[in-house]
Amino acid sequence: MKHNYLLIFVCLIFFSSPLLAQTEIHAKVLDSTNKEPISYATISYNNSTGVISNEVGQFQIHINTTITEQDSLFFSCLGYESKQFSAKAFQDSVVFLKPKSIELNEVMLFNKNYTVDEIIEKVEDNLEKNYGGTFEKSKLFFRETYGSTILKKAVKIKASTIPEFNQELTDSILRDIPLNSYQYTEILGEFYKNKLEKKEDTVIKLDILKASELYDKNNEMTFEAYENKLNAIVKKHVKRDSYFKIKSGLFGTKEDVDSSFFQDESNKKSEAYLEAEKKKEKDRKKNFLKYRKHVINSMERSSFASEESSLNFIYKSNRYDFELLDYSFLNDQYVYKIAFKPKRGEDYRGIVYINTDDFAIIRLDFKNVKSLKTFKLLGISLDVFKRKGSFIYAKNKSDNYSLKYAEIETENKAGIDRPFKIIEKNKHVKGRRKQNELSGDINFIATNYSKRELVVFEHETITESTFNSFKEEAEVTPIYLPAYDPEFWKGYNIIEPNTAIKDFKSMEPEED
Repeated sequence: MKHNYLLIFVCLIFFSSPLLAQTEIHAKVLDSTNKEPISYATISYNNSTGVISNEVGQFQIHINTTITEQDSLFFSCLGYESKQFSAKAFQDSVVFLKPKSIELNEVMLFNKNYTVDEIIEKVEDNLEKNYGGTFEKSKLFFRETYGSTILKKAVKIKASTIPEFNQELTDSILRDIPLNSYQYTEILGEFYKNKLEKKEDTVIKLDILKASELYDKNNEMTFEAYENKLNAIVKKHVKRDSYFKIKSGLFGTKEDVDSSFFQDESNKKSEAYLEAEKKKEKDRKKNFLKYRKHVINSMERSSFASEESSLNFIYKSNRYDFELLDYSFLNDQYVYKIAFKPKRGEDYRGIVYINTDDFAIIRLDFKNVKSLKTFKLLGISLDVFKRKGSFIYAKNKSDNYSLKYAEIETENKAGIDRPFKIIEKNKHVKGRRKQNELSGDINFIATNYSKRELVVFEHETITESTFNSFKEEAEVTPIYLPAYDPEFWKGYNIIEPNTAIKDFKSMEPEED
């Protein structure tokens, strides 16, 4: 495991971003009746740009222009009465929103009392009108939280002809593998999309304005140190031109040992080696943008508006049961509150909120009803047992709907419980080909958690020429942060971090 962090450290030390004079507003949004936090409340400045409150109702918004008496802050959330404040005079630390009740006589003002099946049918009929478009540009913030918890870690060495490969070494490595690890990736960028094409590599572009990765690099260094230690042991005992037979369960593979493994350190510092390392660094930078662009796009494509989505309760509505639960209220618009659940084998249930005027889904909350993927064969197992999330849409300047906020959580449990055997063979050594052997049992169980959040601050329709003329800068790398730094995103609109992110700090390495 080789990493080149020089460029990241240089960026971390010398990075600076000139900021205009600006105003920072932060507060908490609560329910006026029960004083509970209101998640996903929209806070907008002059109804042009805005943010979303996090799961505990907190938000912060940065205004980069001079605020006048005419400028306003708007607070809105599904099921609550909207509120408007003077942006210049706003000093509240808490904003209370009052639940909006709907009287029966208000319901009777609807054009027609549709059945729930008729409502869903009209949603499908209006999908292209409500969610279609041509070329778009969105300013967004993306955050991914990844966590891993090892529930069991055990390797039992049964036999080894290499003295250093013993149970004591194995146990020492296992002790240093952390039971819990977390990583946070945050990106502020501008997302370009051609909605007329279907192939992903031709329809999306991403301009990363700023990005960070927050994790404990000491864990990586521990693994790297042990890798070097293991490499030294292998180099000492394994003969040139050897190959390994790796067996576990019923399957076996063959791995050749690259002769460059036996080069000394002076040769490894050659110009050719350095050029190869530079290429790796360049590829890593490029892959960061490519991968994150794909993740951001896949979030929107996993919503109900896409035909290939597993949230297919609109396109394949005959596979679901629907129930009209209630009516709600958002931004002076009435909405149907409808629950859906699968009749037989589909994966998700949830609740949708549908505008009574144009039959657009403005919010979707969903969760799986069964494990989404299970696999168990020859000691290897996987269970994707949790996937839930929310999508919120808002009407844009083009008079159709675009994604405002998305959140998707997934969790799985993976394990391996099987014997293994590694045999070194060499056909160029006189005598028997078998040189060394290592065998034992391995048993690992871990749960993995992922949460992806996406908020769109600004959205606009652009021309085809604007889309085509934008060229991505592939060489974009995130700034590494060993601990949460409130100054890093100062002056930028983001999703307010939760307590876990604010409290994150890399562990100090122990001194020998």
